[in-house]
Amino acid sequence: MNPYALPAVIGVTLATVGIGAYGLRLARTTSDFLVASRMISPTWNAAAIGGEYLSAASFLGVAGLVLKYGVDVLWYPVGFAAGYLALLLFVAAPLRRSGAFTLPDFCELRLGSRPLRKLATVFVLFIGWFYLVPQLQGAGLTLQTVTGGPYALGAILVGGVVTANVALGGMRAITFVQAFQYWLKLTALAVPAFFLIAAWHHDGRPALAPDVTTFARPTTVEFAHPTVFGLAGETTIGVRGELDGSRVDGVVVVPAGEHTAGAHSTLSFPRGARVPTVRGVASSSGLAWLLPGGDGGHRLFATYSLILATFLGTMGLPHVLVRFYTNRDGAAARRTTLVVLALVGLFYLLPALYGVLGRVYVPRLLMTGDSDAVVLLLPSAALGSGATGQLLGALVAAGAFAAFLSTSSGLLTSVAGVLSTDVLGHGSVRDFRRSAIVAGLVPLALALRVSDLDVSQVVGLAFAVAASSFCPLLLLGIWWRGLTAAGAAAGIVAGGGAAVSAVLFTVLDGPTGRGWVGAVLAQPAAWTVPLAFTVMVVVSLATRKRVPASVGSTMLRLHAPDALRL
Repeated sequence: MNPYALPAVIGVTLATVGIGAYGLRLARTTSDFLVASRMISPTWNAAAIGGEYLSAASFLGVAGLVLKYGVDVLWYPVGFAAGYLALLLFVAAPLRRSGAFTLPDFCELRLGSRPLRKLATVFVLFIGWFYLVPQLQGAGLTLQTVTGGPYALGAILVGGVVTANVALGGMRAITFVQAFQYWLKLTALAVPAFFLIAAWHHDGRPALAPDVTTFARPTTVEFAHPTVFGLAGETTIGVRGELDGSRVDGVVVVPAGEHTAGAHSTLSFPRGARVPTVRGVASSSGLAWLLPGGDGGHRLFATYSLILATFLGTMGLPHVLVRFYTNRDGAAARRTTLVVLALVGLFYLLPALYGVLGRVYVPRLLMTGDSDAVVLLLPSAALGSGATGQLLGALVAAGAFAAFLSTSSGLLTSVAGVLSTDVLGHGSVRDFRRSAIVAGLVPLALALRVSDLDVSQVVGLAFAVAASSFCPLLLLGIWWRGLTAAGAAAGIVAGGGAAVSAVLFTVLDGPTGRGWVGAVLAQPAAWTVPLAFTVMVVVSLATRKRVPASVGSTMLRLHAPDALRL
């Protein structure tokens, strides 16, 4: 195990607690806890948004997906970054001018409906908790990978620190924490990337190696569960455990085809051996990995659905939107979004690079199913187990922990804000602190029960729910006078409810099989987003007499230039 990893993780955790304690001194009022008294500058706010937005899915998951599936999944970082462009153009400034504290607040302010506010509260809680689970899961994976500690320890550590920070200091405290953690995460990926590229060149590997599907050195793989793997050709393997139903302890020649390794069996592959494929993992063929598109049909549908979910889902994420309430005015919200685009775009250049280099140095992760660990294992695999590789590995581990802490802080703040104002109290500081504890315990309990979900895919599903519920509500609520409370509620239930059902089926039932049914359920945004928009418009037209009488003054409030409001 890396001897520097645990001190690095402890250092990040202590820095988070220390900065949170500094912010605690400034947090006194309810407004401080909910929206930092709307006094955060665009630069600080942009760094804080970058800190909370670049989550476990960004730091670990994107690289893991690129490692497994190739260039097709580059749509994840493209969509995650480009979503801020739509948010900049259509939502940021009007949302800030609304004066709301939370998304349910905006619903009631715009449409004057308490039932709609309660419905929005339910979706905020679902999205927040569902998004929090992979953050805690990633923390458990990181600590387990770099220190050998138990999975539960990482999840409990992040959950406990974040809950304490949010409960004690609210939005005011975590703003400073998240801004610091963005720059730590960027450094944690950028510095090792420089050494990795230099090592790649030093190894004499061409810039685009045509064959990166063989083990670069003798490699031993241990299977935690029974696993079916495929060999492209006859391979000499050292086996200790169960292979194809028989107990084996020694070196055997295994023929081409599919084979089954028993639980806790270890297979030792010689240098130069082809990396086997594992059922559920994309083909390791270099050409298939480098070219987009797959076999067309439902694969193309899934790609377009993913683009729609990530592009539109950003403007429906409660923990992102609550950040725009902390700006002084609408102009500051726009400037914040512009800076966020630059910061997020810069960061997303790096995880894709780690996924590509992972095919060279740690292809064994294609077999073990731990592809999300590629960022953590790559420095030591490429640079050796010496001090350089271990120190860079520790830096990456620190950045990963910063990702979990910062995103979890933003999610927990948005969920606690809604719980304190709509469920467990009336928005006082005491209510917020109680709500933060409840908001932290629910996802922690879920994360301790699931440890084998693909981090980026789970987050992608959360984006699909946000794109199918709050995105239509915000776009139509801000830009169309004819939206009614009945139309908004019907659209959220139809589109958001369908997305939630598809997400739960995908997560609870596991792989949904091949073909159109699996694609439609695994990537639902392509049909749930149009469904939500259509239902909102149709029902609003049918109930046009119920358009709020104050719609004119509300729309003026949302769109009037800030200078006229002084």
